[in-house]
Amino acid sequence: MTGNIIGLTKMDLSNARSPRAAAFKGNKSLTNLAPVPGFKAEIGLELVSENYTAPMMVASPDDGTGRLFAVDQIGVAKIVDADGTTLPEPFLDLRDNIVKLSPKYDERGLLSIAFHPDYRKNGRLYVFYSAPLRPEAPGGWSCTNHISEFRVDPDDPNRVDMSSEKVLMYIDKPYENHNGGQLVFGPVDGYLYISLGDGGKANDVGNGHTPGIGNAQDLTKIYGKILRIDVNGTTAGSVPAQKSPTGDVNVDQPESPPEPTWTTFAGSLYGIPPDNPFAKTQPELLDSYAYETVPPEIYAYGLRNPAYMAFDSGGNNALFVGEAGQNLFESVDIIVRGGNYGWNIHEGTHCFDTKKPLQPPESCRTTGYRDEPLIGPIFEGGHDLGLVIVGGYLYRGPSVPGLQGRCIFGYWGDSRLVGNGILLVATPPEEGAGGERPMDASGLTPEGNAMWRAQKLKVTGKKDEFLGMFVRGFGEDINRDMYVVTNDTGGPDASTSTGKVWKIVPPG
Repeated sequence: MTGNIIGLTKMDLSNARSPRAAAFKGNKSLTNLAPVPGFKAEIGLELVSENYTAPMMVASPDDGTGRLFAVDQIGVAKIVDADGTTLPEPFLDLRDNIVKLSPKYDERGLLSIAFHPDYRKNGRLYVFYSAPLRPEAPGGWSCTNHISEFRVDPDDPNRVDMSSEKVLMYIDKPYENHNGGQLVFGPVDGYLYISLGDGGKANDVGNGHTPGIGNAQDLTKIYGKILRIDVNGTTAGSVPAQKSPTGDVNVDQPESPPEPTWTTFAGSLYGIPPDNPFAKTQPELLDSYAYETVPPEIYAYGLRNPAYMAFDSGGNNALFVGEAGQNLFESVDIIVRGGNYGWNIHEGTHCFDTKKPLQPPESCRTTGYRDEPLIGPIFEGGHDLGLVIVGGYLYRGPSVPGLQGRCIFGYWGDSRLVGNGILLVATPPEEGAGGERPMDASGLTPEGNAMWRAQKLKVTGKKDEFLGMFVRGFGEDINRDMYVVTNDTGGPDASTSTGKVWKIVPPG
């Protein structure tokens, strides 16, 4: 199925022909950096807080306190007060709720928190974490991810009321990797966006993956998607019903479980935004889909592991996603409503073959299985810079004016053992444009999806662009200053405390 070639009558949004796409030469993936003339890509990093195990992100609610909240993968979130003091007691402590983590490397755990836009009044926050496998899940699977609402303790603004948890979604996972894991509120619509990976393992094949097309391209599954829900409403939603996969499938792949492996509470604990692409009208169902209903929570699809997600706090509030690649290519996407981002037909801008993942085919389809365009990234990087993309965020802070309107992101490290992370900066085609494009995939054009110019971001005091630490995530405070979180060990080894929070400041 993935070998079909669609004619040029369909619009090609893949960016496969862009001179800024990554190259594949000598069996290696190579990044095409394009420094902006006259722009000095250099910053300073100021240590803000330390003694974390494996920090994931930082966030700051609009509650008038100026506090910063740092999320640690092992299950805690700590407060950094406005004066820079890190409070000794956790704000959130889920260590007893988290699945047992592998100390050297694991993609499960406490992955993100998001504060309700009206947190100052209602004290509500939302948490994405990996719990032990629930009894209803298929045997032998890895974990059950929880999307949960909590409330702050009414008697202590520095402590979550742990008894207040309401689980909005249970999402069973066959493998420990590819969780997605990010929660963000839309700055304009106030809806909660949720990033979910394709289920894990590799190539979007294996146990729990739809045979033939994978989970990311199966619209009847929530895996490999960006979801959008209304936590303030309770309009009716739906859960897929049973349907056995049929059609053009690979019989060597395990079939999907006969029942959906997630439980959602649309209609009771949250509502469906009426302009979600499949909220009111169901698309044509393919024989290769696993089930008979498209979940109305789906906002965009075709994603492998959208492990990083952030809204631009200015401009037209574009939604940026860092898309962890397979073996060759890493991507940063701008997400639009109803968009198909190509996995596993494409990896980044390149064609992908599940049977030969290290050899991109010379040609493939540029549309999905419903003939919708596959949307390419604004940045594509090779593994010459490292493994696994982290970020990005559009910089809107006051501290480094030269970064305004540019996307900051990085690479986790150059192996799972060596923390040689690197930071990069990408400039939009028209400086200051901030990723402007239509909000809906139907209005996107190749010109509107042009790739950005990327270059290495040097840190003052480092002899080269490599940090000597694992780059694990980013975040913003209420003033839109930006932060980077790192550690020295890579994994969530609770016996270590090398995790740090750094503020991006002017060079020198």
